[in-house]
Amino acid sequence: MAELVHPARALWWLFEPVHAVTYFSPEGRAAYEAAGLRGGWRGYFAGRAAPLGPVDAPPVTAAFFNFAPSMVERALPDVWSRATPEAALAARTAGATAALERLLEHVKPDRIERAVIRLERAVAGLDCAGRVLAAANAALPHPEGMLARLWHATTVMREHRGDGHVAALVGAGLDGCEALVVRCSLDAQREVLQPYRGWTDKEWEAATARLVERGWLTAEGTVTEWGRIRHQTLEAATDLAAARVWEGYPRAELDRLVADLKPISTLCRTALPPINPIGLPATTG
Repeated sequence: MAELVHPARALWWLFEPVHAVTYFSPEGRAAYEAAGLRGGWRGYFAGRAAPLGPVDAPPVTAAFFNFAPSMVERALPDVWSRATPEAALAARTAGATAALERLLEHVKPDRIERAVIRLERAVAGLDCAGRVLAAANAALPHPEGMLARLWHATTVMREHRGDGHVAALVGAGLDGCEALVVRCSLDAQREVLQPYRGWTDKEWEAATARLVERGWLTAEGTVTEWGRIRHQTLEAATDLAAARVWEGYPRAELDRLVADLKPISTLCRTALPPINPIGLPATTG
């Protein structure tokens, strides 16, 4: 029997790959480099943090949550000496739009437009209280062009869900490194997540020891039944926090959104590495 998936999670599986082209496409990297942000992580931290303004490392460490503070500090505030937040925002939009132009070349424009209209309706209905990254992105000027609008809408939606996920992790008593260790005890790979998030072996092992002491993991580092239940609870909380905006949608309207977004999302997933560090499962059915 197939596992039931919360509608909010199923929708995230569709809009996350559209947003993620900014991190993994050659067009995204080229746009950041053209703006003076050489090296993938400069572009990442500048582009994602730019809606907050020229902030220093501490608020970005807090908002991004599972990156090692030392990794964030290597990028911020140095990136603002290389590109202003305005330039970083322009670069991320240009790169994402160029990537979508290539990836969605053969998708009918009316399908993209329908998906954009429905996603923008959802964005307009979001409650961003307590969700700093979602609020900052939602407050940006409305972009021009259908592909830029598509990328912006999916970005607000994923940051909204991400902010709720961080709240659920905090509520579960996990810090950034511990959250990654728990995920790796379930279905992710340490050799992927640890370097992508900048934690040292010493920090990783200390987080593991804390989780063993608190009953999340066994002495061998595998998840306990209690740890699995706690993880399921926080994931359910994430889905619940992301679900409110969809509650007013008739089922037929959601089905139409899924029908239009699924082929777009499938094409965008081709820009992502098969084993990715952003939490998406290998397949989504």
